[in-house]
Amino acid sequence: MPLHRLARITMGVPDVAATHDYYADFGLTALGRGRFASADGGEQLKIVHAARRRLDELVVAADDADDLGRIGAALDRLEVPYVLDGHCLRAVDPGTEVTVAVEVRPRLVQTAPAPVPYNGPGRAERPDGRAPAVLREEPVRPRRLGHVVLGSTDQPASQRFFTEGLGFKVSDLVPGAAFLRCSTDHHNVLVQQAPVPFLHHSSWQVDDVDEVGRGAARMLEGHPERHVWGLGRHHVGSNFFWYLKDPAGNFSEYFADMDCIVDDQLWTPRVWEDARALSNWGPPVPPSFLRPEDLAALMTGAHDAN
Repeated sequence: MPLHRLARITMGVPDVAATHDYYADFGLTALGRGRFASADGGEQLKIVHAARRRLDELVVAADDADDLGRIGAALDRLEVPYVLDGHCLRAVDPGTEVTVAVEVRPRLVQTAPAPVPYNGPGRAERPDGRAPAVLREEPVRPRRLGHVVLGSTDQPASQRFFTEGLGFKVSDLVPGAAFLRCSTDHHNVLVQQAPVPFLHHSSWQVDDVDEVGRGAARMLEGHPERHVWGLGRHHVGSNFFWYLKDPAGNFSEYFADMDCIVDDQLWTPRVWEDARALSNWGPPVPPSFLRPEDLAALMTGAHDAN
């Protein structure tokens, strides 16, 4: 696959300062002027002012300039306008209103953490010692940006934009939504039908389930209002999750152990229509996760802008 990862997102919010402080607490490294880096991915988040919360830009990494030419030809077939400038192609998906930039960038190489020994029935992998996870004291730092979930007013058109236009692959489907990948991760973008374009959540990789729990526990100290949903495990994608809410209303997710699709021929997409579309196990999904509490306000704002 010539596309190989999500490189960066730009998030528009009404209160930049409060949102900035939240993502610093989340474990991203502040670089100044609203920019943040993950531990492995470099600069991956920028926060700018906007009248309502939204995802302004999504940057996808490609291998070389020839890939941009092929994407341009595909967008021509879809009759989607774009701008090609050297090593960057930009196009707007009308359904999500997100500017997607495909840039020529090197592939990301991550250093694997040391294997964690686990005891189990008939198996003592760490005799006479405490679990390494309970001895961790350093703050949780997300390793990289994993995926974003976007509301689209025309989900089928957005799905075609990302797949037929940009070259994403379909991993799985649920009613009204598609899990799409541009890397070996099970999904990097999910587009779902919505009454207004909006950013549902961004998701950030950590080493394991203990880092998911430690990160969320730290975020909730003195801020119980940040909690949304977790701890749990998704069925579609298989990852552990915990969702929190930033001051603008965007959800942010710590995730670990995502399905990895190395050989497209060995993966068969499925349509999930039962409870597994949401999770394999975990607390009941809160209504605000399915329909964010500010969705009506976002719709009103969008209507006022027209």
